[in-house]
Amino acid sequence: MDDGGRVLAFLEGEGVDGRGRTLFEVLALDDASLERHHDFIQWLFPLDEPSAAVPDAPVLDAAAVEAVRASTLAQCALAAATDRMDRFYRRTDQWLRPNDHNHLRITRIIRSLRLLSGDAAADAFRDAIQWRVAATRAPVSARSRGYWLTA
Repeated sequence: MDDGGRVLAFLEGEGVDGRGRTLFEVLALDDASLERHHDFIQWLFPLDEPSAAVPDAPVLDAAAVEAVRASTLAQCALAAATDRMDRFYRRTDQWLRPNDHNHLRITRIIRSLRLLSGDAAADAFRDAIQWRVAATRAPVSARSRGYWLTA
């Protein structure tokens, strides 16, 4: 099965990610595990370009993008994943500093949502992140914030 088929199966709850975890297992990870593990985000929020952080992460082609957009189950999974990551970023503080690997994750999430779910979903997640940064007066770099605005 190609990357697109594997991602669609994962997002529809019928497949596993690169480490053999189901969507439901990934969504159930606690905050410490989400912070510690770096290979799940490419499956929850896939893109149409290779990951610099995880070389064997799946890459979507145009047909796979359309399949995810058209799948009600995949859209539900993206919404659940967005909710989970929003909770993670509301409940944790380690990412609220000038530079952090979570800033790259946030950019990926926004870009993936824009690609697969549309501007409203991407903008809502971005706005929640920006609100958290502003509310805490976190010293997140202008570079990271710029990536989020253009993602």
